[in-house]
Amino acid sequence: MTTIKPSRMSIYLLAGVATSNTLFNECKIKLEKLFQNDGVAPSIHVLLPYGDASRSLVKQVLEVRSDLSNRMTAGRVGGQQAMKQIKQTLTSDKVLLIGHSGGGAAAYQAAKMLHEKNEVKDFRIVQIGSPRTPIEPLLQDRVSYFHSIDSLGKINDPISRIGSWGGWSRSGFSMPRWNRLKYAPGYVEGIQMIGGHADYFRHTQPYTDHEAVCNLDKTINRMSEWLKGWV
Repeated sequence: MTTIKPSRMSIYLLAGVATSNTLFNECKIKLEKLFQNDGVAPSIHVLLPYGDASRSLVKQVLEVRSDLSNRMTAGRVGGQQAMKQIKQTLTSDKVLLIGHSGGGAAAYQAAKMLHEKNEVKDFRIVQIGSPRTPIEPLLQDRVSYFHSIDSLGKINDPISRIGSWGGWSRSGFSMPRWNRLKYAPGYVEGIQMIGGHADYFRHTQPYTDHEAVCNLDKTINRMSEWLKGWV
Protein backbone atom coordinates (compact mmCIF):
# COMPACT_ATOMS: atom_id res chain seq x y z
CA MET A 1 0.00 0.00 0.00
CA THR A 2 1.33 3.42 -0.95
CA THR A 3 1.49 5.92 1.91
CA ILE A 4 0.26 9.38 0.96
CA LYS A 5 2.38 12.04 2.59
CA PRO A 6 0.48 15.02 4.02
CA SER A 7 0.82 18.26 2.11
CA ARG A 8 2.87 20.98 3.79
CA MET A 9 1.83 24.50 4.62
CA SER A 10 3.57 27.44 6.28
CA ILE A 11 1.18 29.34 8.55
CA TYR A 12 1.95 32.74 10.06
CA LEU A 13 -0.02 34.35 12.88
CA LEU A 14 0.67 38.08 12.91
CA ALA A 15 -0.14 40.21 15.96
CA GLY A 16 -1.01 43.90 16.11
CA VAL A 17 0.26 46.58 18.46
CA ALA A 18 0.95 46.21 22.19
CA THR A 19 0.34 42.47 22.02
CA SER A 20 1.50 39.71 24.32
CA ASN A 21 3.33 36.85 22.64
CA THR A 22 0.84 34.49 24.30
CA LEU A 23 -2.15 35.82 22.31
CA PHE A 24 -2.12 32.97 19.80
CA ASN A 25 -1.23 30.07 22.12
CA GLU A 26 -4.60 28.29 22.03
CA CYS A 27 -5.24 29.35 18.46
CA LYS A 28 -2.00 27.72 17.36
CA ILE A 29 -2.97 24.42 19.02
CA LYS A 30 -6.41 24.36 17.41
CA LEU A 31 -5.09 25.28 13.97
CA GLU A 32 -2.53 22.50 14.14
CA LYS A 33 -5.24 19.92 14.88
CA LEU A 34 -7.57 21.36 12.24
CA PHE A 35 -5.05 21.17 9.42
CA GLN A 36 -3.68 17.80 10.45
CA ASN A 37 -7.23 16.42 10.27
CA ASP A 38 -7.39 17.73 6.69
CA GLY A 39 -4.17 15.93 5.75
CA VAL A 40 -1.96 19.00 5.99
CA ALA A 41 1.33 19.17 7.90
CA PRO A 42 1.41 22.78 9.17
CA SER A 43 4.47 24.72 10.23
CA ILE A 44 3.05 27.50 12.42
CA HIS A 45 4.94 30.67 13.34
CA VAL A 46 3.89 33.63 15.50
CA LEU A 47 5.15 37.02 14.29
CA LEU A 48 5.12 40.37 16.08
CA PRO A 49 5.77 42.76 13.16
CA TYR A 50 5.43 45.83 15.39
CA GLY A 51 7.17 44.37 18.43
CA ASP A 52 5.61 43.41 21.74
CA ALA A 53 3.94 45.39 24.54
CA SER A 54 7.31 46.65 25.79
CA ARG A 55 7.75 48.97 22.77
CA SER A 56 6.36 52.48 22.56
CA LEU A 57 2.66 52.32 21.66
CA VAL A 58 2.92 55.57 19.69
CA LYS A 59 5.72 54.16 17.53
CA GLN A 60 3.78 50.98 16.90
CA VAL A 61 0.63 52.86 15.86
CA LEU A 62 2.64 55.02 13.44
CA GLU A 63 4.14 51.86 11.95
CA VAL A 64 0.68 50.38 11.43
CA ARG A 65 -0.35 53.56 9.62
CA SER A 66 2.53 53.02 7.20
CA ASP A 67 0.95 49.68 6.24
CA LEU A 68 -2.53 51.05 5.50
CA SER A 69 -1.85 52.53 2.07
CA ASN A 70 -0.52 50.99 -1.10
CA ARG A 71 0.69 54.43 -2.20
CA MET A 72 3.43 54.58 0.44
CA THR A 73 6.61 53.16 -1.06
CA ALA A 74 8.90 54.16 1.80
CA GLY A 75 6.73 52.80 4.61
CA ARG A 76 5.05 49.47 5.17
CA VAL A 77 7.14 49.00 8.32
CA GLY A 78 5.23 46.02 9.67
CA GLY A 79 5.01 44.46 6.23
CA GLN A 80 8.76 44.77 5.72
CA GLN A 81 9.48 43.24 9.12
CA ALA A 82 7.03 40.39 8.56
CA MET A 83 8.46 39.72 5.10
CA LYS A 84 11.96 39.32 6.52
CA GLN A 85 10.78 36.87 9.17
CA ILE A 86 8.74 34.88 6.67
CA LYS A 87 11.68 34.54 4.29
CA GLN A 88 13.79 33.18 7.17
CA THR A 89 11.28 30.48 8.13
CA LEU A 90 9.43 29.58 4.91
CA THR A 91 9.41 25.81 4.39
CA SER A 92 6.64 25.19 1.83
CA ASP A 93 5.12 26.63 -1.32
CA LYS A 94 1.65 27.04 0.21
CA VAL A 95 1.43 29.94 2.68
CA LEU A 96 -1.39 31.12 4.97
CA LEU A 97 -1.11 34.46 6.76
CA ILE A 98 -3.55 35.23 9.59
CA GLY A 99 -3.31 38.75 10.99
CA HIS A 100 -5.13 40.27 13.93
CA SER A 101 -5.58 44.05 14.16
CA GLY A 102 -2.55 45.81 12.64
CA GLY A 103 -1.13 42.36 11.97
CA GLY A 104 -3.73 41.99 9.22
CA ALA A 105 -2.30 45.03 7.43
CA ALA A 106 1.25 43.73 7.86
CA ALA A 107 0.17 40.30 6.58
CA TYR A 108 -1.22 41.79 3.37
CA GLN A 109 1.78 44.03 2.73
CA ALA A 110 4.24 41.18 3.39
CA ALA A 111 2.39 38.77 1.10
CA LYS A 112 2.05 41.40 -1.63
CA MET A 113 5.77 42.16 -1.59
CA LEU A 114 6.73 38.47 -1.55
CA HIS A 115 4.33 37.86 -4.44
CA GLU A 116 5.80 40.75 -6.43
CA LYS A 117 9.27 39.30 -5.87
CA ASN A 118 7.97 35.92 -7.09
CA GLU A 119 9.02 34.34 -3.78
CA VAL A 120 5.50 33.27 -2.76
CA LYS A 121 2.89 32.21 -5.33
CA ASP A 122 0.23 30.13 -3.57
CA PHE A 123 -1.03 32.07 -0.56
CA ARG A 124 -4.12 33.21 1.31
CA ILE A 125 -4.56 36.05 3.80
CA VAL A 126 -7.05 36.21 6.67
CA GLN A 127 -7.51 39.61 8.32
CA ILE A 128 -9.25 39.57 11.71
CA GLY A 129 -10.42 42.79 13.36
CA SER A 130 -7.98 44.73 11.19
CA PRO A 131 -7.96 48.30 9.92
CA ARG A 132 -9.29 48.55 6.36
CA THR A 133 -6.31 48.20 4.05
CA PRO A 134 -6.89 48.73 0.30
CA ILE A 135 -6.39 45.41 -1.51
CA GLU A 136 -5.02 45.30 -5.03
CA PRO A 137 -7.81 44.01 -7.34
CA LEU A 138 -5.70 41.10 -8.62
CA LEU A 139 -5.24 39.87 -5.04
CA GLN A 140 -8.74 40.44 -3.67
CA ASP A 141 -9.85 36.82 -4.07
CA ARG A 142 -6.91 35.73 -1.91
CA VAL A 143 -7.94 37.90 1.04
CA SER A 144 -10.74 37.46 3.59
CA TYR A 145 -11.77 39.86 6.35
CA PHE A 146 -13.63 39.02 9.56
CA HIS A 147 -14.84 41.53 12.13
CA SER A 148 -16.82 41.44 15.35
CA ILE A 149 -20.53 42.34 15.41
CA ASP A 150 -23.08 42.52 18.22
CA SER A 151 -26.43 40.71 18.48
CA LEU A 152 -28.01 43.35 16.19
CA GLY A 153 -25.40 42.87 13.48
CA LYS A 154 -23.65 46.17 14.17
CA ILE A 155 -19.86 46.48 14.18
CA ASN A 156 -18.58 46.59 17.76
CA ASP A 157 -14.87 46.60 16.95
CA PRO A 158 -13.70 50.21 16.47
CA ILE A 159 -10.44 49.14 14.82
CA SER A 160 -12.36 47.61 11.92
CA ARG A 161 -13.78 51.08 11.17
CA ILE A 162 -10.32 52.58 10.63
CA GLY A 163 -9.06 53.05 7.07
CA SER A 164 -10.92 52.74 3.78
CA TRP A 165 -11.53 50.34 0.90
CA GLY A 166 -13.10 53.05 -1.21
CA GLY A 167 -12.14 54.35 -4.64
CA TRP A 168 -13.61 56.11 -7.65
CA SER A 169 -15.21 53.96 -10.34
CA ARG A 170 -16.73 54.81 -13.68
CA SER A 171 -18.49 52.87 -16.41
CA GLY A 172 -18.22 54.04 -20.01
CA PHE A 173 -18.92 57.77 -20.27
CA SER A 174 -20.75 58.05 -16.94
CA MET A 175 -19.63 60.32 -14.14
CA PRO A 176 -17.20 58.75 -11.66
CA ARG A 177 -18.88 57.39 -8.54
CA TRP A 178 -17.43 56.62 -5.16
CA ASN A 179 -17.34 52.87 -4.56
CA ARG A 180 -16.74 52.20 -0.87
CA LEU A 181 -15.82 48.56 -1.57
CA LYS A 182 -13.63 49.02 -4.65
CA TYR A 183 -10.49 47.80 -2.87
CA ALA A 184 -12.15 45.56 -0.28
CA PRO A 185 -11.03 41.98 0.40
CA GLY A 186 -12.80 39.40 -1.73
CA TYR A 187 -14.70 38.07 1.28
CA VAL A 188 -15.97 40.13 4.23
CA GLU A 189 -18.02 38.73 7.13
CA GLY A 190 -19.14 39.85 10.56
CA ILE A 191 -18.96 37.32 13.40
CA GLN A 192 -21.13 37.72 16.49
CA MET A 193 -18.62 37.86 19.33
CA ILE A 194 -18.73 38.30 23.06
CA GLY A 195 -16.58 41.31 23.78
CA GLY A 196 -14.80 43.21 21.04
CA HIS A 197 -11.46 43.92 19.44
CA ALA A 198 -9.22 42.08 21.90
CA ASP A 199 -11.45 39.02 22.18
CA TYR A 200 -11.40 37.12 18.86
CA PHE A 201 -9.10 34.46 20.33
CA ARG A 202 -10.73 34.04 23.76
CA HIS A 203 -11.66 30.45 24.51
CA THR A 204 -12.84 30.43 28.13
CA GLN A 205 -15.71 31.94 30.10
CA PRO A 206 -17.19 34.53 29.82
CA TYR A 207 -16.36 34.41 26.08
CA THR A 208 -18.70 31.52 25.24
CA ASP A 209 -22.26 31.90 23.99
CA HIS A 210 -25.46 30.15 25.11
CA GLU A 211 -24.50 27.16 22.95
CA ALA A 212 -21.10 26.93 24.68
CA VAL A 213 -19.22 28.04 21.55
CA CYS A 214 -16.25 30.25 22.35
CA ASN A 215 -15.03 33.23 20.33
CA LEU A 216 -11.92 31.37 19.17
CA ASP A 217 -13.95 28.49 17.74
CA LYS A 218 -16.23 30.92 15.91
CA THR A 219 -13.23 32.68 14.40
CA ILE A 220 -11.51 29.47 13.32
CA ASN A 221 -14.71 27.91 11.99
CA ARG A 222 -15.54 30.87 9.75
CA MET A 223 -11.96 31.09 8.52
CA SER A 224 -11.94 27.34 7.82
CA GLU A 225 -15.12 27.63 5.77
CA TRP A 226 -13.56 30.32 3.61
CA LEU A 227 -10.42 28.24 3.06
CA LYS A 228 -12.34 25.20 1.79
CA GLY A 229 -11.27 24.30 -1.71
CA TRP A 230 -7.78 25.73 -1.19
CA VAL A 231 -6.50 23.63 1.71
